Amino acid sequence: MPSLDSVVQIAARIFGMPVAAVNLIGDDHVFFAASTGFEGQRVDMRRDVSFCAHAIARNEVMVVPDASRDARFYDNPLVTGFAGVRFYAGVPLYSPGGLALGALCVIDSVPDFDFSDDDRARLADLAQMACDRLELRRLEHSTERARRPFEDDARTSPTAVVWFDESLRVMAWNKAAASIFGHVPADGPGRLVVDFLAERHRAAVGGLIAQAAAAGTADGLVVPDGLAGVRKDGLEFPLGVALFCWRDKGKLTFHAHLQDLSSHPGQSAELRRLSTTDLLTGLANRASLYRRMEEALAGSAGACLLLVDIDGFKDVNDTLGHGVGDGVLREAAQRLVECVPSLATVARTGGDEFAVLIPGCTSHRESMAAARSIVDSLAEPISVNVHEIRITASCGLAAAPGDAQEALELFSNADLALFKAKSYGRGQVFAYAATLRMEATARRLYSIELHRAVSEGEFVLFYQPQIRLSDGSLRGAEALIRWQHPQRGLLSPAAFLPALENGPLASVVGFWVLDEACAQAAHWRRCGATDFRIGVNLFGAQFRVNDMAAEVAATLQRHGLPPHALELEVTENIVLDDDDLVLGVLEKIKGMGVGIAFDDFGTGYASLSLLKKYPVTRLKIDRSFVQSTPESERDTAVVRAILDMARSFDLETVAEGVETEMQRDYLKDCGCQEGQGYLFSRPVSSYEFSESFRLRTENRMGKLA
Repeated sequence: MPSLDSVVQIAARIFGMPVAAVNLIGDDHVFFAASTGFEGQRVDMRRDVSFCAHAIARNEVMVVPDASRDARFYDNPLVTGFAGVRFYAGVPLYSPGGLALGALCVIDSVPDFDFSDDDRARLADLAQMACDRLELRRLEHSTERARRPFEDDARTSPTAVVWFDESLRVMAWNKAAASIFGHVPADGPGRLVVDFLAERHRAAVGGLIAQAAAAGTADGLVVPDGLAGVRKDGLEFPLGVALFCWRDKGKLTFHAHLQDLSSHPGQSAELRRLSTTDLLTGLANRASLYRRMEEALAGSAGACLLLVDIDGFKDVNDTLGHGVGDGVLREAAQRLVECVPSLATVARTGGDEFAVLIPGCTSHRESMAAARSIVDSLAEPISVNVHEIRITASCGLAAAPGDAQEALELFSNADLALFKAKSYGRGQVFAYAATLRMEATARRLYSIELHRAVSEGEFVLFYQPQIRLSDGSLRGAEALIRWQHPQRGLLSPAAFLPALENGPLASVVGFWVLDEACAQAAHWRRCGATDFRIGVNLFGAQFRVNDMAAEVAATLQRHGLPPHALELEVTENIVLDDDDLVLGVLEKIKGMGVGIAFDDFGTGYASLSLLKKYPVTRLKIDRSFVQSTPESERDTAVVRAILDMARSFDLETVAEGVETEMQRDYLKDCGCQEGQGYLFSRPVSSYEFSESFRLRTENRMGKLA
């Protein structure tokens, strides 16, 4: 069972033992559910030989300091033979119903007389984690079986199960579920599932189901304690509920395991433990974290919250597979636990996101030290199977009571700090400041106002010329969006683009820009600029709606613009977000004859590899390299390298941010074909561009002085 691998690995590491295992007990033999340290060894797995068969007979941790001196084991083949066992510590594993399943053990080939009470407690905690994983596997198996037609085997299952839909209508329940409430199976279908609860609990459970339906998952939801079911005769009884859901063919189906707790009160705690633990890493889940935050902030000592996000984790899953990705997450979780104080709560809050709550830590200075320790620890190589993987992590932090007074506010502020940290690149740490909340408020206001801007036509395009460096002639222009805000005046993209490109209007505005720019380019070409080319920036959202290639073809046809007169600009982020999707679309577009420019080239992480794969026709050298050319030897070397690569790949080049004649002359001498920047013109309105253009079109494409 892969989900138990992390348990045995943690056990071996914590106790410094060469061998750890989860053993399941059969009638005649013992079976490994997970193990580490037995690789390549022949192990006698007979039940009458196994130490674990003795461990499950005890309701406590069984420790054998030196098996060669123990009357029970001194002549055991595992002690006298190839395995050479001398030390053993094992703790039994039980199902929620009290059935002995097996044992978690750690083993060494040398005696150990120092296994303390604290060590016993830690091993018992790990055993409970293993029990949770085993129960989860049973529940998962039950859920998978439940996806088959209900009649297959659910009617005779001893587990009480009820299926219902988003409207709370019972679709089916088995005989065990019906009998809990004193009904027969035919009484259930069509009724509201909450009708079988005490009236005082119906609203809360209905709200919980609505919350799960809105999220599309029951993960992280905590079923309230103390639920009461109502039997057919009206009598109430304590009811345990474990809630699951899945989506099949677009329809959400809920699946609840029910237990009558009047005779098994301990099972409520077991269900609660399953609902508060992240099943992959064994850490606290988001719901448990919130409760710990509320507890910490209710006191006077305060706390700090660190949110940690693994940078580019999607690449690990995509290239090495989800199995390796899960291994990375488990190792990251263990390193987080080892990095922080023992009183801290470490939780997994999402796919590759973690949180650390440190009670009593209220200063940014102390929090930053903890955050940097975490980031440094995660930067160390991680070995999973045969792979050595290096990751980086970003961290945002906030402290209470200085940054927040309650749990949701603390989490939100730490999340804002994480967002800021990631904006600076990988492996960064940032602490919350009040200005981050103001920036977020501004983004939210802009998001609201963007809908009005689209409907009222407040967006306009400006155009910045692109000049042939060899003779100063106008080759084309880049279309740049501006917002003519009714109160704030003309806004540059920096003010609103983050809200726009991450919001629902990105594709709408993106296709408007494409249409408007092509219309303007067609007009200028009809005025005599027959070789004019227009550059248009794309949003990532445009690749995920409609048929991007068809939209481009229709726009060209609508305005009578030849394909070679259009150049679409993409950034590395767009390419990496939806690699296969974007590649296919760009290949279709290039096949039409439309140019593809790689914008901000040289500033990303994978630009070189992308050149080999993507149908690029032009590189745009980022202004950050151009501005210090030729004074900076390093920037000059980068520019020369980009130009050499472009020639090798038979690509054209445009240098952005050209501001001085010295820069222009150097770029021209190095073989850069075109330039764009304030030396030639700032971005200007279509009217201003037209005026300048008409003055310089006496010979079709005139020169700019």
